Amino acid sequence: MKEGDLTRRSFVKQSALAAVTTLPLASTPGESAAASLKIVCVGAHPDDPESGCRGTLARYAALGNAVTIVYLTRGERGIEGKSLDEAARIRTAECEAACRIIGAKPVFFGQIDGATEVTRAQVDAMQRLLAAQSADLLFTHWPVDTHMDHQVASMLTTRAWMGLHTPRLYFFEVDTGSQTEGFLPNTYVDVSPVIEQKKRALFAHVSQDGQGIWREHHEVMAQWRGREVGVPAAEALVHLNRDQTGDMPGL
Repeated sequence: MKEGDLTRRSFVKQSALAAVTTLPLASTPGESAAASLKIVCVGAHPDDPESGCRGTLARYAALGNAVTIVYLTRGERGIEGKSLDEAARIRTAECEAACRIIGAKPVFFGQIDGATEVTRAQVDAMQRLLAAQSADLLFTHWPVDTHMDHQVASMLTTRAWMGLHTPRLYFFEVDTGSQTEGFLPNTYVDVSPVIEQKKRALFAHVSQDGQGIWREHHEVMAQWRGREVGVPAAEALVHLNRDQTGDMPGL
């Protein structure tokens, strides 16, 4: 191969960069001081936001933006041998610990793990919650997922977003190829500067073996998405465009 010819890796990288924007961390004090966005993430279970977009949330929080994480459930069925109430108490504490790592505010929507539902009343409740948060950006699950609770979180958020008209909506992936399916990102966030925060937030979910989840799944995903756009670690998102550019504001 002649010097200057494209390798397969560089071709993939250049193709990805042509389609998406890699978002660098704002680097000046003025940019940080001017940050005033309200970021809301809706996850189905306590460890889902950590898995899917905690790096992105950490970057926003580091710039002084307000970050709220809405947990659809408290993961009541996530600890074998524990009652729903016992598991909820343990996993609620893990959520709170994970949120403290980046200074996010946890909010619990009140549905039950494994028994989530999409109804008009639930959509209206989600819309009221998101409206009260005055969200500028919303993050939630990709709707094509093998876990029904993930689907419900995505649908409730999307239906609520349709009635709000203003916020931008981004879908995140969790365990792509095993749970998240058909995910074709159009936005990438360089999470290399906050990867340790992402790890510590996931590790806070001790009952779910957060360290094992990181090693077996999300470390590989972060490196893989990073390689697609030429950074050490990245999170991939799908921006549901509503008359907006692909750039993510504030980053």
